[in-house]
Amino acid sequence: MGECVRVRMIIWGVVQGVFFRANTVEKARSLNLSGWVRNLPDGSVEVVAEGPRDTLVDLVRWCHRGPVEARVDTVDIEWQSAIGERGFEIH
Repeated sequence: MGECVRVRMIIWGVVQGVFFRANTVEKARSLNLSGWVRNLPDGSVEVVAEGPRDTLVDLVRWCHRGPVEARVDTVDIEWQSAIGERGFEIH
């Protein structure tokens, strides 16, 4: 298990109204990650997650595909220091 870090992603494409947030919560919890996901007013989805970097990479890969109903065009990724998020929720 690696050092705990934080990743912030903005996902662009057809990502709202396709259960992206609910599926992200399910995926993140299955990976034992902490953080949150929310829709943004511009139609994108923001995901913030904390955990071991190798596990976060699994979530990043998943976010490049998203749920079946989604069409992901772009994922902007920013790596940060962890701040101690607890649980994984929809904001």
